[in-house]
Amino acid sequence: MEYEMGKRLRIVYCIPSVYKMGGMERVLALKVNFFVETFGYEVHIITTEGISGTPFFNFHPFVQIHDLNIHFDVWMPKYKRFLMYAYKRFLYKRRLEQCLNKIKPDITIAMLRREVGFLSSMSDGSIKIAESHFYKDCFLHINPQLSRFLPRFVWDYWIKKIVKKLNCLSRFVVLTQEDRVLWTELDNVEIIPNPIAFVPSVFSTCTNHHVIAVGRYVPQKGFDMLITAWAQVVAVCPDWKLHIWGEGELREQLQSQIDRMGLDESCFLEGRTDNVAEKYVENSVFVLSSRFEGFAMVIAEAMACGLPVVSYACPCGPKNLVQEGVNGFLVENGNVHELSQKIIYMIEHEEERKWMGQNAIKSVGCFQIEMVALQWKKLFEKLLEEHSDLLK
Repeated sequence: MEYEMGKRLRIVYCIPSVYKMGGMERVLALKVNFFVETFGYEVHIITTEGISGTPFFNFHPFVQIHDLNIHFDVWMPKYKRFLMYAYKRFLYKRRLEQCLNKIKPDITIAMLRREVGFLSSMSDGSIKIAESHFYKDCFLHINPQLSRFLPRFVWDYWIKKIVKKLNCLSRFVVLTQEDRVLWTELDNVEIIPNPIAFVPSVFSTCTNHHVIAVGRYVPQKGFDMLITAWAQVVAVCPDWKLHIWGEGELREQLQSQIDRMGLDESCFLEGRTDNVAEKYVENSVFVLSSRFEGFAMVIAEAMACGLPVVSYACPCGPKNLVQEGVNGFLVENGNVHELSQKIIYMIEHEEERKWMGQNAIKSVGCFQIEMVALQWKKLFEKLLEEHSDLLK
């Protein structure tokens, strides 16, 4: 359906902040920039955590950012936390509704954050949808204390509340089929993957004696397990190096582990890079050691640069991307010894490694931004058709 010839589709995204490094923020910037430049959409982003300098990722100058100045993430003593959170949530709901009524969007998209609980009740008249960048049970993994102390029936009750709210939305978009099957209670789920952030012009030769991992230095990424595995790898392949690119709270702890295990000459915490594609190309194998993922975009990026992959078969994403023995290997989640053995195999079989690298390039074409954006465009047009009476 053509959306009122000559009228630009107006979309709002709700996200806590665009001023920090994160996969969700990077994907958002990539998508909305393409929507504006290619489809001519009018895009607004509503944040809650305040304005801090310039956005971490570049946004098209036509993308409009509105901050509601709520600051959910500001630290406060425990005795204040509950009451202040309730007040801030009330404030967020009121200010968001005011902002939406001012913008008058056609479609409002929540990034599965606090606004999901009340988005469907907003009076602005827009179509409401949510998109998830995590998998269903990831919240238990993100907060280990939650999974250790929260009774299962409380967790189940919380999920039921989320499901009830998601059922009130026109669509709920997830990243993988693996995650889709977990949401058995919903019948409004669509699958649209994340796009790759770049199109490489050069590719890895898979001949350099270097292995790469990319991600934040946080427990989720499992770099502690990767470093332990690397000690076994370097004992067999002493001339190979491991480069871990990223930044985060565990840097000192991970560096201490490297020093303690005597790996300081073969394992390096490289920090942040503004050109990750260049770093992929300089290496010959990509390793993902995450305990869980939402999509594992770094796998798709590494494959686009011609790298074969060794990855834990964690939820969710790697099993949708890695074809066993074709473009990489999947390893039992958390099995450090098996991870090290697959890395060693990849190192010792150069011709097979090169062949897998070529297969990797071919396997990720569907994740280019042009392909992913078309899926979103089709979904938007379908929603506009379904809600044509609402938008008249």
